[in-house]
Amino acid sequence: MPEAASGTAAGAKALLQVADLHAFYGESHILHGVEFSVFEGEVVSLLGRNGAGKTTTLKSIMGMVDSRHGTIRLGDVDLIALRSDRIARHGVAYCPEERGIFASLDVEENLMLPPIVREGGMSVTEIFQLFPNLKQRLHSAGTRLSGGEQQMLAIGRILRTGANLLLLDEPTEGLAPIIIQQIGEVIRRLKARGFTILLVEQNFHFAATVANRHYVVEHGRVVDQIENEELEKDMEKLHDYLGV
Repeated sequence: MPEAASGTAAGAKALLQVADLHAFYGESHILHGVEFSVFEGEVVSLLGRNGAGKTTTLKSIMGMVDSRHGTIRLGDVDLIALRSDRIARHGVAYCPEERGIFASLDVEENLMLPPIVREGGMSVTEIFQLFPNLKQRLHSAGTRLSGGEQQMLAIGRILRTGANLLLLDEPTEGLAPIIIQQIGEVIRRLKARGFTILLVEQNFHFAATVANRHYVVEHGRVVDQIENEELEKDMEKLHDYLGV
């Protein structure tokens, strides 16, 4: 199993442990033994070039690939053999890059659509405190929302469910800088409330403002781990990894 990250309290137990994870779409072998851990209350990012396997890692945790094998432990529960709906009931929620907003439904209907699967979810009032724009657009159809408002809705929607492990896929993709700042502030507030977040992010400058640690993914494998406080020192190496 992956070892505890430096800076993590001695003896701390990972909330999420992934080991020797392989994943397939049809006959295509995408993940080749991915290993990493996420501790309770952390924000951890997966960095890497397009096609490295970052999104597939999130989907594999959520049981949304054709086949997978290895170990995915959430606390004491092994998720590898469970369906997506059962994984959700253990407190895992996935926010996809494409956001998944239903165009024919308004904000309120989209927000209320996912079932509450565990106790402890945020109330609608609390979600509106995080995302005041959503309250103002409550009866606007999904098609009439900006990209930033759709992202806010996609995140707000999973906060109702009672999940405490949030899988966020490219939450800043295509957004204006002011909206990216808002998303960053929301992630920091969620972390302060005790949520654990695994974040796929192409924008490592944004990831550095919210994450405790970063794993670099290449060709379906985790090839490095970088503590956030070491990021500036390792910037040249990170540039090599990401090709920026």
